[in-house]
Amino acid sequence: MVPGNKTQISEFILLGFSEEPALQPIIFGLFLSMYLITVVGNLLIILAINSDPQLHTPMYFFLSNLSFVDICFTSITIPKMLVNIQTQSKVISYEDCFTQIYFFLLFVQLDDFLLTVMSYDRYVAICHPLHYTVIMNPRLCALLVLVSWMIGALNSLLQTLLALRLSFCTVLEIPHFFCEFKEVIQLACSDTFLNKTMMHFAVALLGGGPFAGICYSYSRIISSIRRISSAQGKYKAFSTCASHLSVVSLFYCSVLGVYFTPAVTHNSHSSVTASVMYTVVTPMLNPFIYSLRNKDIKRALRKFFRTATILEPIVLRS
Repeated sequence: MVPGNKTQISEFILLGFSEEPALQPIIFGLFLSMYLITVVGNLLIILAINSDPQLHTPMYFFLSNLSFVDICFTSITIPKMLVNIQTQSKVISYEDCFTQIYFFLLFVQLDDFLLTVMSYDRYVAICHPLHYTVIMNPRLCALLVLVSWMIGALNSLLQTLLALRLSFCTVLEIPHFFCEFKEVIQLACSDTFLNKTMMHFAVALLGGGPFAGICYSYSRIISSIRRISSAQGKYKAFSTCASHLSVVSLFYCSVLGVYFTPAVTHNSHSSVTASVMYTVVTPMLNPFIYSLRNKDIKRALRKFFRTATILEPIVLRS
């Protein structure tokens, strides 16, 4: 292949899921439905938590932040894909592609960090219940979220700047529905050793570190639950962690499937499927996972809808 000058590149081609014209309306309808469910579901979680003073606790503060990140997470990939299907175009500009890369890396890391912070919150609540309000004070909660944003933003900026220095080949087809970082790097004609090294280092440090923290938190949680004498007490303690564990398992299994698949056995179809799991399916399922078995969220949602029903006629009359 003939190397290309990176300053002359104007666009990439997103191959998406399928080139079959008959499948495009089905894919469009499916992903539009999942996107709307994700946005509406997570937005309802945020509104319910903010409108109910009883939910102004660390656990729900982190959950509302996670819901906000999930809305942003899906909004940087799916709308562009839907527009491309609707316009029958697979093009994404060079600038838009790297903007998408930056924000994608930012929000996937924020998802990771927030899940870790939430596991720490559950650890303190179960293992140190008498000191919970002192340890998980508002200042610490805000600091944990702020640090998560700062680390995510800095690493995303570093990875994107390193990718911007690459020269790309004449074939600029990305076998994905968005500018997935790993796929974009593989299209480069220049040396990508530094990019791949930094990518795997970031995944190991910023992914493996939080995962180790989650494992440690739950090892202590399980140890504490086993010391509870009553079966009802054990069930109540574990039920507060079940939703979080479900989301963590789904998120980490799909992410590891994408970033730790050896290049020799790497299959673009399996990569796209795994990416859909953590970029689309997980954010869509989070509101259901965290609300279906959560009495506080369900109560807050009922209260929110009752308030909205009462206020609607008043607004219309005015």
